Amino acid sequence: MSIPRTRRVVLGLGLGGALAGCGFRPIHSPVSEGGTGAELAAVYVGILPDRPGQLFRQAMQERLSNESGTAQRYELRAILAIGGEGIAIQPGNIATRIRLTGNVAWSLIAWDPARTALTSGNARIMDGFNIFNNQYFAADMENEQVQRRMVNGLADQVVTQLAIWFRAHPSTQPG
Repeated sequence: MSIPRTRRVVLGLGLGGALAGCGFRPIHSPVSEGGTGAELAAVYVGILPDRPGQLFRQAMQERLSNESGTAQRYELRAILAIGGEGIAIQPGNIATRIRLTGNVAWSLIAWDPARTALTSGNARIMDGFNIFNNQYFAADMENEQVQRRMVNGLADQVVTQLAIWFRAHPSTQPG
């Protein structure tokens, strides 16, 4: 038995009100509201080689958007690696399913004269795609789509880790 739509809306609003009443604040909200949004906007993402690195940097820049003109005070350095392995092997050693594993090791550096290392972390994600007989172009397209999904997931993880770090270390924030 499903809950009627109006009842779900009322329950959702009630849950939202309860979270607001207990002091819940979105982690990406502006610093003035106790969030980390301005600090995230002050992060510069370093250049990464190869196509997956470019996609990761672009995903990070979208998430750390600096639309307010915030001065950049931090640099994010990252090393991205995506590796694949065949997991569905047919007779004749032909793989029909590829599992990709993406890893990113990152560090946050302050743009001070000493280039102080503030924090670092790792993110990991797995995905896969099928290879159909003699469909190599389709496999290449699917590989690219999987890599896009993976770098977006890795970027989400890294931004969340950064936001948590900025929330736990308010002394790095202005004011």
